[in-house]
Amino acid sequence: MDGGGRYLRPVTAGAYGPGAASSVFAPFFGDRPLLSRFSLRSPLRRRSVAVPVAHRLPRLLGTGLVALFFAGVGTTGAIYGGHYQDFRQVYGEPYNALARLVGLGVERVTIAGVAQLTEREVLQAAGITTTGSLPFLDAADARTRLERIPLVKSASVRKIFPQDVVVTLTEREPHALWQRGGELFVIAADGTVIDLMQDARFATLPLVVGDEANARTRDYLALLEAAGPLKGRIRAGTLVSGRRWTLKMDNGVDVRLPELGAAEALARLVKLEREQKILGRDLIAIDLRMPDRVVVRLTEEAASARAEAVKKKPTRGKGIET
Repeated sequence: MDGGGRYLRPVTAGAYGPGAASSVFAPFFGDRPLLSRFSLRSPLRRRSVAVPVAHRLPRLLGTGLVALFFAGVGTTGAIYGGHYQDFRQVYGEPYNALARLVGLGVERVTIAGVAQLTEREVLQAAGITTTGSLPFLDAADARTRLERIPLVKSASVRKIFPQDVVVTLTEREPHALWQRGGELFVIAADGTVIDLMQDARFATLPLVVGDEANARTRDYLALLEAAGPLKGRIRAGTLVSGRRWTLKMDNGVDVRLPELGAAEALARLVKLEREQKILGRDLIAIDLRMPDRVVVRLTEEAASARAEAVKKKPTRGKGIET
């Protein structure tokens, strides 16, 4: 007790329990022990329960693995046994066969814009076959393959599900044949080389010969029109020194035209043929480069015959006076 007859209470907390004295912190924490509020054990700790492995695996996994194993064995045997190749030749790739099985095969192909090419050539170049399918047809690749054909200027390929393909082409128009360096080319109207001459369907095109003759094709075609009735008898035109034309006739006669006034020179040839049948004579060449005369070159036989005739022809002269 103190001097006033009162009991002294300890400042620090004592033992907790029933009847124990309260500490000075009691107003803040109440009568509950401090350690019970801040336990070292977390009341939110989760417990882990071990789940059997068999319960964690997907259902039917074993069945699927067995089926996959036998499928792999069967595929390997088919490949090494040659059966897979036989299947591909008849039905195409397996994924294409599956697509056709569900109704996505290529049943109709519409081709527009063809003139020189055939439908078979277009299908073959585009890689479109009966063993293919629409989902696995690469339209961009088919277009690129078509545009590699020299006759094709541009192409488009569209897929229309479920079974249609539309191919539209713009062809280069063959305009003439060009012979240069022993090779024969098919050329367009502007002189662009389309391809080597490998198709008999172009054999009737006009033929130009010589360096840069392909760029002067329009001039040559204008001369053909100026030839009038002789147009069908002209087989080729040779550009000489890039300046003038020499025409090859169907009987082998060369007609040499001037650099200027070639159309007028052809008109003279038409008149000579009509009046004198000059192309039917034994000639090698007819030179029309001079406007006031025509120079011809005879064949060797005709030249020999003419020389003999000149020798046998009597000459006139003064008699010898005796």
